[in-house]
Amino acid sequence: MSYRNTPVLVTGGLGFIGSNLALRLVEQGAQVTVVDPLVPGCGGNLHNIATVREQVEVIKRDISAAGHFASAIRRARVIFNLAGEVSHIHSMEFPERDLLINTVAQLRFLQVCVRHNPGVRVVYAGTRQVYGKPEYLPMDENHPVRPVDFNGVHKYAANMYHLMLSRSGQLDAVVLRLTNVYGPRMSLAIPCQGFLSTFLRCILTGQGLEVFGDGKQLRDPVFVDDAVEAFLLAGAAPALQERTLNVGGPEALSLLEIAQTCARAAGGLSVETRPFPEERAAIDIGSYATDCSLIRKTLGWKPQARFADGIESTLAFYRARLRHYLDPENPQADCSLPEHKGVQRRLKYAAV
Repeated sequence: MSYRNTPVLVTGGLGFIGSNLALRLVEQGAQVTVVDPLVPGCGGNLHNIATVREQVEVIKRDISAAGHFASAIRRARVIFNLAGEVSHIHSMEFPERDLLINTVAQLRFLQVCVRHNPGVRVVYAGTRQVYGKPEYLPMDENHPVRPVDFNGVHKYAANMYHLMLSRSGQLDAVVLRLTNVYGPRMSLAIPCQGFLSTFLRCILTGQGLEVFGDGKQLRDPVFVDDAVEAFLLAGAAPALQERTLNVGGPEALSLLEIAQTCARAAGGLSVETRPFPEERAAIDIGSYATDCSLIRKTLGWKPQARFADGIESTLAFYRARLRHYLDPENPQADCSLPEHKGVQRRLKYAAV
């Protein structure tokens, strides 16, 4: 399927991955509608789509209020569902907030999709965090699901809503379980969004990098352009036998190697290791690396950008636009999220 003149809906489309996806869809000639409520702490930023703002319809609504934009759902040929909270730390501090954003809101949204556009292709942004601590590496889709935090539990519930509704023929959903995604338009000013966001914030404010533990834990970061390509392929693919697909990077690197690569790209910042803070040690999964063989077989996808190249282009992007993403004089570092009660109220009483 070509996306030219195809009506598509992108939830979370002002956030990191969603905005990059929206930009690519516009490039391919799609009719793009973005839904994003700009909930504090979730990374939405209108500047992310500044270059295509006049070509994109923006609906500032939470997906739990999907009844208010049912017409956009009805006309969509493909729905890319990237709405949600990604912070594992925030999920442990404010589990009910995470439940409302990542589970209740998803259920309400999907019910409206079923009612107004039954059988529509939905590509959901899942997470490798649902697997928990690896029993083996690289980790494939058959690995046991044992999340270590509320974010993983709630994302898995939404994962299962998509698949259950697909088994019953009410939707045609695909779940992409993403590893650590990085690149342009990642949120920098919001704390607790992952170690790569923290590294970038430190680099751009001239601070040294800190790695928790001994730095030997493995990760396989995937560049956002590669992740976007996976979404595009999943949205355009014909009938799929496999509906859960891992999306990972091209190389497994230790956290220390990742930090050192970032430091070199920054021109030689210091890198230090220190013990895990207690609250983070409790949800650390150890090493992780993705087995991407199923998505390669199913969609012909494989990651292209090596981390050293991806981080160079990411830093170049932010250096040219830093004022839209971070105030270097006042970089936010506190992981508290006092506005979470307001988010709960909005979601609790949102019309469906």
